[in-house]
Amino acid sequence: MGEKEQLTAYRHIAPAIEIMDSTLRDGEQTSGVSFLPHEKLMIARKLLLDVGVDRVEVASARVSDGERDAVRMICNFAERSGLLDHIEVLGFVDGCQSVDWISDCGGKVINLLAKGSHRHCEQQLGKPLQEHIDDILRVVDYADKRGMQVNLYLEDWSNGMKDSPQYVYQLMSRLSDTPIRRYMLPDTLGILNPLQCVEYMRKMLRHFPHAHFDFHAHNDYDLAVSNSLAAVLCGCRGLHVTVNGLGERCGNAPLASVQAILKDHFHARTHINESQLNEVSRLVEGYSGIAIASNQPIVGENVFTQVAGVHADGDNKNNLYCNELVPERFGRKREYALGKNSGKANIAKNLEELGLELTPEQTRIVTRRITELGDKKELVTQDDLPYIVSDVLKHSVAEDKVKLLSYMVCTSYGLKPLASIKVEINGQQYEADSTGDGQYDAFVKAMRKIYREKLNRTFPILANYTVTIPPGGRTDALVQTVVTWHSDDRDFKTKGLDADQTEAAIKATIKMLNIIE
Repeated sequence: MGEKEQLTAYRHIAPAIEIMDSTLRDGEQTSGVSFLPHEKLMIARKLLLDVGVDRVEVASARVSDGERDAVRMICNFAERSGLLDHIEVLGFVDGCQSVDWISDCGGKVINLLAKGSHRHCEQQLGKPLQEHIDDILRVVDYADKRGMQVNLYLEDWSNGMKDSPQYVYQLMSRLSDTPIRRYMLPDTLGILNPLQCVEYMRKMLRHFPHAHFDFHAHNDYDLAVSNSLAAVLCGCRGLHVTVNGLGERCGNAPLASVQAILKDHFHARTHINESQLNEVSRLVEGYSGIAIASNQPIVGENVFTQVAGVHADGDNKNNLYCNELVPERFGRKREYALGKNSGKANIAKNLEELGLELTPEQTRIVTRRITELGDKKELVTQDDLPYIVSDVLKHSVAEDKVKLLSYMVCTSYGLKPLASIKVEINGQQYEADSTGDGQYDAFVKAMRKIYREKLNRTFPILANYTVTIPPGGRTDALVQTVVTWHSDDRDFKTKGLDADQTEAAIKATIKMLNIIE
C-alpha cells in the first residue's frame, strides 16, 4: 500500500488516540520551572476535567517531599472524581522502592523507566540485557501484586532502534507476556525525523502487532509534532504531549498543536475540548513563568491577528484568508492589527467592532495616521482608535470626563509606598490616599477607593501589565506601558508613554477610565 492509500485508509478508520499530558513531570524539567504542589493540583484538575486529556503524568517517584505532597493531593482529588487510574507517576527499576512510594501516595499507575537501547543498558547500568530484564520483571510482578497498573518506558528507544534493534526486540519479546499495559517509546534525545519514525514504528508493530504503543517526542530538531503524527499514522495508539511544549532542552510536543493536526489532517478522534486549550496554556504560562511566544500556533497572542490590509479585505469577501483554525474553535476571536501595514479594511474592521462609522475619506485619513505611527514603531491598539479619530479629524468632542488634577506617589525604605491623588470625574472633584505594594499599586488602590466609596461603582480589574523599552534604550529612555483591563465581561488594553514607568502606567489608567466613562 502506497503512502497516499495508507493515509486515505487511516482517515477512513478515524482511530481514537489517547493523549497523555506530561507537563507536570517531563514539562517540569524545563530549566527554571518548579511547580508548587497546589499548582500541580490546579493544572491536573484543568487537564482532566476541562481539557479532557486521557491521562496525566504528574511526577517522578522518590524525588522530594514536595513531590510526595503533590502526588497525594492529586490522587485524593482523582479518587473523589473517579479518575484515579488516569493519574500516572514515573517510577524506576529499583526493586520495591518506587512502587511503595507511589502506592503510599495513593497512586495506582506506575510508568516504569527501563532502558530501550543497548548502549544505555550496558554503559549506564553496567548490566547485560538479561539481568536488566530480570530486574524489570521483579518490579512488574511486585506492582501487580500491589494492585498497580504498569506502563513501560523504553528510554532512548530511538537510538535503540537505530543502533541496536535486536536489543529492543529481545527486551520486548521477554516482556510481552507480562501485565504491562502500554509500551511507551521515547525519542529521548530528539534525534528522529518523520521518515525514521515511520520506519521504526512500523517495525515495532510488525514484530508486536498486539502491543499498545505510545510515542513520546522531544523537539531538539523542531520535529516533535511531525514525529508524533508520523507515529500515529503508522498505528501508534497514544501520544505524549506537554502544555506549551514545555520540557527538557527544546521541550516536548505541544498539546494544542498536536490536537489541531490530529483532528484537521488525520481526522483522528480524541477527547480534547479545544475551547479550553487557550485557558490551560495561560494557566501553565502563569505558574511556570515561561512566556508563550506570540507566534506559537493556536495559543500565541498574535496567531489570530491579521496584519496585512489585503487579508482583512479578503476576510470581508467570504473569508478568503481563513483556514480551519478559526479562533472561535479555541475560545478566541480574530483581530486586525493596527500599524504601518494596516489597510482600509483593517481600520474598517476595528471601527466596526467599536461601532464607529466614518466616510471613505475619513477612513483614508485615519489609515494614513496609523501608518505614520506604525513607522515610528508605536503600538496602536483598538482602544486608541477613538482618540486617533478625534485627533486626526479634529472632531468637536467633549473634554475628557476623567481628569487627573494632581497626584503624589512616594516610596521609602521600610515603609509601604504611598499615593495621594486628586481627580475630576464628570465635573466633580475627589481626593483619596492609599498605600500599596508599589507606587502604581498605591495609585490604583486610591482610585479604586474613590470609585467604591464616593461613586459606589466597580473599578475595572487589572488583568495584565507589560512594560517595553526601545532596543538599546538608556536609563532615560521612554517607557511604554500597556495595561490589559477586564470590565463588563470584556478585555481591553490601554497604553501610556513616558520617561517614568509609574507615570506611563498612570496615563494608561486615566485613558482606561475615560473609555469606560
